[in-house]
Amino acid sequence: MKFTKMQGTGNDYIYFNLFEEQISDPSSLAIQLSDRHFGIGGDGIVLIGPSDTGDFSMRMFNADGSEAQMCGNASRCVGKYLYDKHMTRKKEIALSTKSGIKHLQLHIDPETDTVKTVRVNMGSATTESARIPVVSALPEVIDQPLTIDGDTYRITCVSMGNPHTVIFTTGIDGMKIEEIGPKIENHPIFPERTNVEFIEIIDRDTLKMRVWERGSGETLACGTGACAATVAGVINNRCNSNVTVRLKGGDLQIEWDQSNNQVYLTGDAHFVFEGEI
Repeated sequence: MKFTKMQGTGNDYIYFNLFEEQISDPSSLAIQLSDRHFGIGGDGIVLIGPSDTGDFSMRMFNADGSEAQMCGNASRCVGKYLYDKHMTRKKEIALSTKSGIKHLQLHIDPETDTVKTVRVNMGSATTESARIPVVSALPEVIDQPLTIDGDTYRITCVSMGNPHTVIFTTGIDGMKIEEIGPKIENHPIFPERTNVEFIEIIDRDTLKMRVWERGSGETLACGTGACAATVAGVINNRCNSNVTVRLKGGDLQIEWDQSNNQVYLTGDAHFVFEGEI
């Protein structure tokens, strides 16, 4: 079975082309192959296939085998994969995901005719508690306290097709995210668990972020998380609607068009290596 390892802002996945391969149990495969000691190593696996509603489809499975609705960094890599491997010559691709159609705009390097960056229309953000979902008597959870083991966090909950909990704080470099992240991810108020973003405000145009991803643990980047953090920052009047989000794996450019509630993500995409297993 052939695979391609790719990364976007350090968020690395193992990609399979369903036009050439058949995968019957992607959850078990994700657990096996994502292991960085006994497998290929990655944050999960991504399946690229046909679509009845878009140009192509993407399914993404986390390192623990759970299926995610959407991944912004992986979608950029899918765009590069499709163009650079000549599966399409389109520079605008409608990609079908579990959270709906995402539109990719490919930025091509004219000298190499390869994808340099990708701008993704990530769709609408929502803060409605029931749609995230988060169990709360409030219609929206914005800058509300959440106490765990005696520690209180001010949380803002946002869905980008998958659930996010954004916490504005300081000193995130020294934070013990491996201890705090799982407690919030698996808290009972999140019936489908949650991704957790810890955000430090650099200035109104720049956010610094560490992320604990649902099902994968801490990763170097999370595209939907960067989008959720930007929306939460605007709602809490902490940042502007067009910002640079600095992550461990690099920078992402996020723009929230509030007039039509569309969030756009722009970032890199890279091949790492290919192989057969």
